[in-house]
Amino acid sequence: MKRGKRYLEAAKLVDRQKLYSPREAIELVQKTSTAKFDETVEAHFRLGVDSRHADQQVRGAVVLPHGTGKQVRVLVFAKGDKAREAEEAGADYVGAEELVARIQNENWFEFDAVVATPDMMSVVGRIGRILGPRGLMPNPKAGTVTMDVARAVRELKAGKIEYRLDKTNIIHCPIGKVSFGTEKLLENFNTLLDAIIRAKPAAAKGQYLKSVVITSTMGPGIKVATT
Repeated sequence: MKRGKRYLEAAKLVDRQKLYSPREAIELVQKTSTAKFDETVEAHFRLGVDSRHADQQVRGAVVLPHGTGKQVRVLVFAKGDKAREAEEAGADYVGAEELVARIQNENWFEFDAVVATPDMMSVVGRIGRILGPRGLMPNPKAGTVTMDVARAVRELKAGKIEYRLDKTNIIHCPIGKVSFGTEKLLENFNTLLDAIIRAKPAAAKGQYLKSVVITSTMGPGIKVATT
């Protein structure tokens, strides 16, 4: 991949062989962020598990203390009182079958997170093949299949993120914006790291955290020491 001049200059500040402390890595991410927009800071965790095995899945959700810096648009599948609760909690879209049809027929995706009451999952299941690949399918482990829709909406708006393994056994998550500054990004990173460590499957053998890298949207990756 051909890199731009700005990226190459930023990369010179990073020692590829060094494992930086989380604080050092976050400070360096801010120095190497040279884009003209407020870049997202991401953390990437390579785990010593095999996602092909059900008992080695790592998936969950955590509320970052300072959010992600992104306005989260929440869609809730609910009826009756639960629909009303979702609206009062600040959900952007609330509905049932008509929203399923809109997603199916209009390719409508003006939302970032989906919540559903358990009784609506048979309806939501019709678009599982559409929502699943986008990481939008509601899931009990992530707290997005729940009767407490108001709480789910508030948490998502406050900065709750879902983490899950991809096919290469890596978890990719945003931990905020460069403009947050070191302390807020560090708190968010440590909160996410603790959640992933707590989610270690009993079936996982050997080294659990293989590698951790922090990067900004346009910047180079910085390796992090976690011990």
